[in-house]
Amino acid sequence: MFQPSFFDLFTAYARLDKCTDPLLKLNEIIEWELFRPQLQDIRHNEAVGRKGFDVVMMFKILILQALYNLADDVMEYMIRDRLSFMRFLGLSTTDKVPDAKTIWKYREQLMEAELIRPLFDKFEEYLSEKGFKAAGGQLIDATIIQVPIQHNKGEETEQIKKGQTPEGWSDAKASQKDQDARWTQKGKKSFYGYKDHINADAEHKIIRDYEVTAANTHDSQVFEEIVSIPEEGQVKAENADTTGQANEVYADSAYYSEQIRQFLSANGLESKICSKGVRTKELSEEEKKENQERSKTRCRVEHIFGAMYQKAHDRILRGIGIVRAKAKIGLRNLTYNITRYCYLIEGKGL
Repeated sequence: MFQPSFFDLFTAYARLDKCTDPLLKLNEIIEWELFRPQLQDIRHNEAVGRKGFDVVMMFKILILQALYNLADDVMEYMIRDRLSFMRFLGLSTTDKVPDAKTIWKYREQLMEAELIRPLFDKFEEYLSEKGFKAAGGQLIDATIIQVPIQHNKGEETEQIKKGQTPEGWSDAKASQKDQDARWTQKGKKSFYGYKDHINADAEHKIIRDYEVTAANTHDSQVFEEIVSIPEEGQVKAENADTTGQANEVYADSAYYSEQIRQFLSANGLESKICSKGVRTKELSEEEKKENQERSKTRCRVEHIFGAMYQKAHDRILRGIGIVRAKAKIGLRNLTYNITRYCYLIEGKGL
């Protein structure tokens, strides 16, 4: 079997660099060891004497998966096939590569240890320490994350909607059915899956908070959970900053309601939510103009969702149940923040 020499690999990597390998920049900028203390927690639950793959390397595999939306078996193949993936992970052509089952198990361990959200929060804290604190206003929005469609009978669907396992389903069958995903409509089209509700800042377009729900959850139902409430005395100080009104909240008309307006006002936040017309009362010209101005800032959240999936072959999330959906969507949000940070660092010339 042919084994490439050191010089063969050196030449291959040099040619790869001429093509501007984005993963090389990711390795140079991100301090991956930042995550090790939390990742190391999962090792306590492994068998004594058993030596697994390095936790940071495995975490980087999950980041690659989220970046390109790759299934576990495809991920295994891509690590073996791509020099850029191997170099990103610190692997040589002779090193042992984690197989699909190992990748799946590692993600399950993170999920069971409830570490994905703490990892997201850790990096968000790191971003603030590096000078990228939330500024310019809060952008609230949600995007639908589709999953493979379930083919159930009518009565089975009704039972699932009620939170019940359909009669006659064995444990094996139930384990292969997503009973948490739901149907929703958007733009006269139907979608099946979950929603990723996010709060991002307008200045840096970094995701500061998020929540994952079934797709049929109305956007406004999660609004209060993800809006950042300023501490006492914070409003005046941040609003005086040159970055803009940090305590303004931007959202589309789906979030427009008197209840939300009162909630924002009571917590020292200014509503910049687009007004919504109704059948009995159309928007005035002034309200239309106001919406246009607010949309100039609000639309920045669409850039986030676009960037999150520009490298992905598709947006379909493959996993069963909302627990796994929260894990994978949380990893997608973290991966976006990591790549966004790299972009911001390069933009500052660092």
